[in-house]
Amino acid sequence: MPNSMDETLQAVRTAFARLARENTGLTDIDQQIMGAFERLMLGRPEITDGRTSAVNIAAEAGVSRASYYRSPVAAVIKGILSSPEARRPESDELRQEVARLKQSERELRREKGAEIRELRATVTAYANQIQILTLRNAELEADAHQLRAQLAEDQHGVVKQLRKSPTSAGSRSAQS
Repeated sequence: MPNSMDETLQAVRTAFARLARENTGLTDIDQQIMGAFERLMLGRPEITDGRTSAVNIAAEAGVSRASYYRSPVAAVIKGILSSPEARRPESDELRQEVARLKQSERELRREKGAEIRELRATVTAYANQIQILTLRNAELEADAHQLRAQLAEDQHGVVKQLRKSPTSAGSRSAQS
């Protein structure tokens, strides 16, 4: 299992040599494609951004994509790139890491957004509860003030009911 770029390049050259032995009629286009692929694998592109894609290989070789796909070299390159042992150029590895980090960032942003929405809903619920409790507290303070006023009028400890409870009002109407 190649673990360095030199071993990967050796594997590429071996695969190309095997292809040349099996296909004696390789054209100049095939040779250009092999050279372009090696340049990309070495991280020395002349024309493209250095990614090892079919478009870049064809551009580096100076051939059309159709010519690239018709070439027997394309199948060998596809096999090399799909091999888990093949080490890609550092720029490709960095691009993959950037893509992985961007995906991770998207997931974190999505999670953060969901958490913020949940927290806002909680704050709204608490604000509503605080408002209800504040109104109830004001009502109880008013009742306490009225009861103190009744006691202050010196009615010998007699306190009148401030409000009619819904149950007592219903029972009186039933008695009538």
